Amino acid sequence: YDKKLGRSLGYLVGALVVGTAFPHLLKGLVGAAFPWRWVMMVTSGLAVAGGVAILLMVPDGPHRKPGQRLVPRAILKVFGFPKFRAAALGYFGHMWELYAFWAFVPVMLATYQKLHIEVVFDNSWWSFFIIAIGGVACVGSGQLSLCWGTANTAKWALRMSGICCCLSPLFFYLPFPALFLGFLLFWGIVVIADSPLFSTLVAQNAPPEIKGTALTIVNCIGFSVTIISIQLLTGLSELIDGQWLFVILGLGPMVGLWSNSRNNFSD
Repeated sequence: YDKKLGRSLGYLVGALVVGTAFPHLLKGLVGAAFPWRWVMMVTSGLAVAGGVAILLMVPDGPHRKPGQRLVPRAILKVFGFPKFRAAALGYFGHMWELYAFWAFVPVMLATYQKLHIEVVFDNSWWSFFIIAIGGVACVGSGQLSLCWGTANTAKWALRMSGICCCLSPLFFYLPFPALFLGFLLFWGIVVIADSPLFSTLVAQNAPPEIKGTALTIVNCIGFSVTIISIQLLTGLSELIDGQWLFVILGLGPMVGLWSNSRNNFSD
């Protein structure tokens, strides 16, 4: 795509989100007795099948440019461009929250049931719905970006997900299960809605001569950030009550919004 990249990536990331939620759907369909190892093998097999399908059935787009080799010396240089740096920091802040949220959705549901022992959720099904609804959000945010602008839409979603982080302890304490589930569904929407948009901003503001290297660096750092946040939450879960655990995820949106507040992106 040479135009409307945000919308196009919205569909792509939306598919990724539904795929991420699929193991929970599989567990819900076959029941709690289904071993987790089989869940991993089935979903991994489907991932391989998907890769083969893309290789054999999906041609390159008409605007594809020749691949660029990695330029190691550009690793530090690329962050010297203010708009690229701002977009990358927004992406890193988003990634700090996103995968930790997805990983801990079942923990959130279990924590609420522990606080309200009369409540019973089907954790597998609700985990699927809370994560998979983000697929619709990605498509929607891609469409909205055509009207509101890529950067404005991304910042709105990041702001909403940051607010969800801060308000999460309140919803854990409220004795209204439907309200809690509605809150998690809304969080599942806004936590991912900005993902294709920040990816678009990074791609649009990367220096053309080292774009391949720039995108590689940003993706590597972004997914490294997710490892840190997931491990941090895992460690802190032994030290603090679960209902307060997810406030720390708000640090990512704070950094992302701060980095983007001083830059005006053109769509």
